[in-house]
Amino acid sequence: MDEATIRVGGEDRIDLPIIEGTEGEQALDIGNLRRDTGLVTLDRGYGNTAETVSAVTFIDGEEGILRYRGYPVDQLVRESSFLEAALLLDRGELPSRAELDRYEEEIGRHAALPDGIASVLESFPAGAHPMQKLAAAVILLRPYLPEAGDPTDTESARLGAVHLMAKTAALAAWSYRSGADRIYTEPRPDLGYAANFLNMMFNPGDGAYELNPAHIRAMEALLVLHADHGQNLSTSAVRLVGSSQADLFSAVSAGILGLSGPLHGGANQRVIEMLEAILADGGDTRRYLDRAKDRNDPFRLMGFGHRVYRNFDPRSDLIKHHARSLLHEQDDPLLDLALQLEQEALADDFFIRRRIYPNVDYYSGILYRALGFPSEQFTVLFAIGRLPGWLAQWREMISDPQVRIKRPRQIYTGYPRRDYIPIDKR
Repeated sequence: MDEATIRVGGEDRIDLPIIEGTEGEQALDIGNLRRDTGLVTLDRGYGNTAETVSAVTFIDGEEGILRYRGYPVDQLVRESSFLEAALLLDRGELPSRAELDRYEEEIGRHAALPDGIASVLESFPAGAHPMQKLAAAVILLRPYLPEAGDPTDTESARLGAVHLMAKTAALAAWSYRSGADRIYTEPRPDLGYAANFLNMMFNPGDGAYELNPAHIRAMEALLVLHADHGQNLSTSAVRLVGSSQADLFSAVSAGILGLSGPLHGGANQRVIEMLEAILADGGDTRRYLDRAKDRNDPFRLMGFGHRVYRNFDPRSDLIKHHARSLLHEQDDPLLDLALQLEQEALADDFFIRRRIYPNVDYYSGILYRALGFPSEQFTVLFAIGRLPGWLAQWREMISDPQVRIKRPRQIYTGYPRRDYIPIDKR
């Protein structure tokens, strides 16, 4: 095994093993660093820290590569269904037809929501964000399903994952409709996962609703594209909470809340808000690009740049294709504005030199809008798509014999020791 040497205090030499992944990624194993040297590492934001090893998803940000269990995401978007991709992430291999049929049947069998969920969702104050409703509803599933989600029992853990895959789409749709028209469409698993979700979201219950095949294909593609993305913030939240042996529903709820932030899953909503503001201000994209380049201007281009992808986000082109196809016969000025802004940014030396390119959030918001979703629902759609990754990562973690409860260190910068001063002497 290769090693790296750290010199401490001039003479002390500490040898650290170098761990290498399947694709040649390398990491220093600092598991014994504090024990041997008394030192810890300081890595704000964990940008240089691999907390775990994982066989679920491979990302190469420099080359724009994203693979689930070794399969390129573009192949899965073209050839796979969302439930097939979910089963791949969970089990590590593409299922046979019989295996996929059994999984789809089990998902359908558990799709119905417990009695009383609708009234719980309706009890939220007006204006509550759908992500808050979804996180709370996921937590509430646990008392209804006490036999599911126990990380110390293999079958209970598996059953919890099945229930979440089966019920989260209905929870998302009902959380929306509880604040809209209070029309609760029961799950129809026979329609397929994406079509069933669209039906629960938009069917007015008058018997005249027809599903659009192009909408179904776009929804399926969006879900597959979002299914996993390595150790991002929300996945890390799932693993962090799960490392305490909290039940699966609590861990996934933590992931939902982590995803809700505008710097993570909420970014596509902010893209739409940005485009709407530019359009309302006359649509001068050149002026807004200049503002984005001005360090003294608080304006920021939403949907551009990515912490991982340094050349291009492989998901953005796939979503852009569906957005253009879906909006071919729709007159949406935001799409034209988005295309113009992208073209000008890609031709601007400022953005080229800094390798700032449109990411998955840039076009996903446009596509969600074309499907009829209100902007406050965008992050919920992200959560539905990301669920298979959370479940696969959680199950990988709890089955790892080396897993430990997560406990990061810190460097204390507060006061040194000082004595208490009685209140009448302060």
